Amino acid sequence: MRAIACALAAVVLFSGCANVEYRDTNASVDARPECAGTENAKSGEGIPSWCERSSTVEWSSSDSSEVDFGRKDES
Repeated sequence: MRAIACALAAVVLFSGCANVEYRDTNASVDARPECAGTENAKSGEGIPSWCERSSTVEWSSSDSSEVDFGRKDES
């Protein structure tokens, strides 16, 4: 339970510093009639490039400073 609370707090804390954009091609592939049934295509047949499904996530941050997560010795 503590891990969930820490993860939620981190998400809330960092949500103002970054932007995450998710893209997929599922809707555009489903809208094309020639792509129907291509996921069950035989191994010898090629799938047209416009019928391939893809998903991407892009992370961007407004802060360009580097963060050092290394431990520093306090000697």
